Amino acid sequence: MKTIGIIAGSGTFPLTVAQAARKEGYRVIAVAHTGETPPDLASFADEVTWIHVGELNKLIAAFKEAGVSEAVMAGGIKKVRLFGNAKPDLRALSLLARVGIKKDDSLLRALAEELTGEGIRIRAATELLSAILTPKGLLTTRSLTSREEQDVEYGWSLAKEIGRLDIGQCVVVKDRTVLAVEAIEGTDETIRRGGSLGREGAVVVKVSKPQQDARFDLPTVGPQTIEVMAEVGATVLALEAGISIMLERDRLLEKAESAGISVLGR
Repeated sequence: MKTIGIIAGSGTFPLTVAQAARKEGYRVIAVAHTGETPPDLASFADEVTWIHVGELNKLIAAFKEAGVSEAVMAGGIKKVRLFGNAKPDLRALSLLARVGIKKDDSLLRALAEELTGEGIRIRAATELLSAILTPKGLLTTRSLTSREEQDVEYGWSLAKEIGRLDIGQCVVVKDRTVLAVEAIEGTDETIRRGGSLGREGAVVVKVSKPQQDARFDLPTVGPQTIEVMAEVGATVLALEAGISIMLERDRLLEKAESAGISVLGR
């Protein structure tokens, strides 16, 4: 049987990847992160090893012991853990020292290179999951107003620019005014912050980085994204078609319809 490793972060994405891999006939070996990865992952993987953020030697040892030569990264790790609950071993500390600047892309590429040096190639999770990529076009029934269309256009170029700088992937705008820019706090908190400032009618734009590496950190949304938008009265979610991941798409779109939120693949 083919074997695939999963470096599992937060959210339901690792579960989705594990399910898809099993359907493709893979034996699934997961390394999960305490305080980040849902415990339910154990139901979808053949083996799960739990580590703390930064236990790189333990991660590599688990994969090598299970005969893993290919792995995918699924789900993010909150970068704030680098400043609090991480337990980096000497190998992780050495990697961090080599990278220097703690940008997402730099860290993830360095990790991928470290694993490749151990005979573990990092693949793009989307190779297993093309069905959950965002399609092009309006995905809900409510059409955008002219003001919202202008805000999507305005927010798009800004989101691409913060992506180019490796700051984040998401912006919240209204009336062509920036309400919030995603940084270390993540998308949900960015929406809460920007939406509360914009009162009603904020537009959320989430895109890939111009230099996006498809192996990790793809823009991802799920039903919870819509719940947060509904809390603050945001009315549009614009995503980059063909590369953004929509978790539990049917449920996400149902929630959007109920809340009167337009979802657009651009």
